[in-house]
Amino acid sequence: MTAPLVVITGAARGQGAAHADLLAKRGYAVLLTDVRDDEGEAAARRLRDAGAAATYRRLDVTAEADWSALAADFRADGTPLRGLVNNAGILRHNAVAETSLAEWELQFAVNTRSAFLGIRALAPLLVEGGSIVNIASTAALVGSLGYAAYSASKAALLGLTRAAAVELAPRVRVNVICPGGVATAMNDDEPAGGSSATAPLGRRARVEEISPLVAYLIGDDAAFMTGSVLTLDGGLTAA
Repeated sequence: MTAPLVVITGAARGQGAAHADLLAKRGYAVLLTDVRDDEGEAAARRLRDAGAAATYRRLDVTAEADWSALAADFRADGTPLRGLVNNAGILRHNAVAETSLAEWELQFAVNTRSAFLGIRALAPLLVEGGSIVNIASTAALVGSLGYAAYSASKAALLGLTRAAAVELAPRVRVNVICPGGVATAMNDDEPAGGSSATAPLGRRARVEEISPLVAYLIGDDAAFMTGSVLTLDGGLTAA
């Protein structure tokens, strides 16, 4: 029997690669997508070497044509699609007065538009009981110096999640995770410690600490959960 397939964006490294790894261990086939081709191919190869059903595909998540082509290929070969993890994201740390329009629009394109395009393209192809998991941030919930564009783009992702959850129910579930600071290369643009420095647990999350919640939301154990916003932040939003 063919393993159910989950598509993960931004999967060449960081959180996306960790999500792909755990989902593969849980028995899913995984399609890793990114624009970092060498890293993405290597990540998929490592999973295949471990016995997983894993492939890599170049996907510019901001490009409508790329999503349309992916959906067309799924339709053509009849691939049963179980889930979509909208993980791709970008962060540029800057004060509002110093944020260019291009910088603002880039963060909305990668952090918000990509999820919209992905949901629009792939939700109709998801099997009954399929699941979409969006990766936002605690920056969508609390304000921090230098995070205006990032916070706004991630807050918009919460609104998209809720609306899509209502629209796609009961056939497909849509939920969003708001991690606190996570130790990935994306955070290189942040000040040391970033927003996670004030979290009660006093550190960034490791990428593998986010993936179990992704896997839970993709799976049947979360069958009654949709439209939910889940924080995984070391207590940052509790303080």
